[in-house]
Amino acid sequence: MSGTVLVINTGSTTTKIGFFDAGQKLFEQNLAHSAEVLAKYNSVMDQDIMRRDVITEFLSEKGIPVESIDVVMARGGLITPIKTGVYEVEAEMRAALISGKDGMHACNLSALIADDIAVEVNEIRRSKGIVGQCRAFIADPPMADEMLPELKIGGRPEFPRRTLFHALNSRAMVRRYARERGVTNRDVVAIVAHIGGGTSVSLHSKGLVIDTNDALGGDGPISPERAGTVPAFPLVDMCFSGEYSKDEIKKMLVGKGGAMSFFGTNNFKEITDRAAAGDRSAELFVKAYCASVAKYIGGLATVVCGKVDAIIVTGGIAYNKDIIADITDRVGFIAPVVNYPGESEIDSLAENGYGILSGEFKVRHYSRSGLIE
Repeated sequence: MSGTVLVINTGSTTTKIGFFDAGQKLFEQNLAHSAEVLAKYNSVMDQDIMRRDVITEFLSEKGIPVESIDVVMARGGLITPIKTGVYEVEAEMRAALISGKDGMHACNLSALIADDIAVEVNEIRRSKGIVGQCRAFIADPPMADEMLPELKIGGRPEFPRRTLFHALNSRAMVRRYARERGVTNRDVVAIVAHIGGGTSVSLHSKGLVIDTNDALGGDGPISPERAGTVPAFPLVDMCFSGEYSKDEIKKMLVGKGGAMSFFGTNNFKEITDRAAAGDRSAELFVKAYCASVAKYIGGLATVVCGKVDAIIVTGGIAYNKDIIADITDRVGFIAPVVNYPGESEIDSLAENGYGILSGEFKVRHYSRSGLIE
């Protein structure tokens, strides 16, 4: 691999960056933004210049000339559902991210900052007579949608199924599985269970993600802080009880659901430790969690008539061997279970950046009205 890649992943209170040279990670850093600093801005989108300056100042401290950057990879923001892949940051994508029409979150800043840095790099390169253009991209945004048409149908026309999942890490794990076996992700049918603070389960077939859940929209397995799919009638009763606001109920489903609602914590290790120490309620919840993940895996297997090459389990909770053993016992009859614990969006984004530099990956172009190849 040749070239340098800067990776940017903006969160609510931090900006994670990574810098790679010739495919090797030189450093990864979590740049924190204090509550006092963030309070100065009326909206998250107003933080772009501040966060960009924090990044470039850190690079300078590390002795990295900004003009040495060949590609800037950014975490995908909340935009119109599109196919998986690598997209260049261009005017229409910038407008969509700034508008927040598809959702407003700090992750929307990643692509904007990446593009701003790429512009700065190119200005410096031109002034110094340096050949080569720096470009900014996103890869596998969480709203990526390749779901089969028949799987988008909900129980009513008003409730079509939609996708919002750990696209970046899930696709990276399928590529890893395929690479270790000397094939490509287009040769593999795999189910990926990303188990962490949020839980998503996705079905990958011939390079596409043809089914998954809406991990932020109340769909899917239980997770440490999300309720997953819940019975509809009790939810309707709660909505019209007069006791809760719309935002409070949404928070019950995402943020204060799952383990958080039962135990007052979203620290799953704490819950598994309690279960191991004999806490019956914690033990029961852990079993329920494993069962809910396994049921979703089993459901996805039916989409491809059980013809699955591998079930891949990844995410932070995948470090727990007892959890993996329980899930494996439940779904091992479908296909071999492969455990790739943890996640690294920084490494996954860098992999996509080098795929662009090498010509292995195709550059896509974003449009709200449809995909432009």
